[in-house]
Amino acid sequence: MFEMGADIHTSTLTVTRYLEGEPATIELGQRMSRAITKVFSESDASLGVVIYLQGDLGAGKTTFSRGLLTGFGHHGAVKSPTYTLVEPYEQLSPRVYHFDLYRLADPEELEFMGIRDYFEGQSVCLMEWPSRGEGFLPPADIMIDISVKAPGRSALLTALNSKGEGILTSFLS
Repeated sequence: MFEMGADIHTSTLTVTRYLEGEPATIELGQRMSRAITKVFSESDASLGVVIYLQGDLGAGKTTFSRGLLTGFGHHGAVKSPTYTLVEPYEQLSPRVYHFDLYRLADPEELEFMGIRDYFEGQSVCLMEWPSRGEGFLPPADIMIDISVKAPGRSALLTALNSKGEGILTSFLS
């Protein structure tokens, strides 16, 4: 289990974006990748970034992830790791791990798969359905909640600590 509460920080930095369609959701992910890259390059960030992705089925979480991955230089298909739980993109810099915990039967399964190893070093961990891994996941730096707002989507980005604030500040610049 991860220790919670070692660095208590209350952030008030939130960003809301209306996304007209899939291209706008992909662009949001690409823009987030640029903000993360900038923060990593400006600091000695030896620890990675944890992003919780929330939203109903079909809201656009995997589409956002595709945008973030292409922003980091991934070429090729991006699929939701619904059945494998994690899809590693270790060839990217930083390494990206895309988790989908929707089908997780018991959060303790994360411990058996070596979940802690994914959060070591400079990496980006995207966590779809993070509530299913409660107690076994580290706290998020950024929470992104995507919801259907016909005819498009709404994305609420919230910084949950100082690292998240730095990323969202860069995102806004």
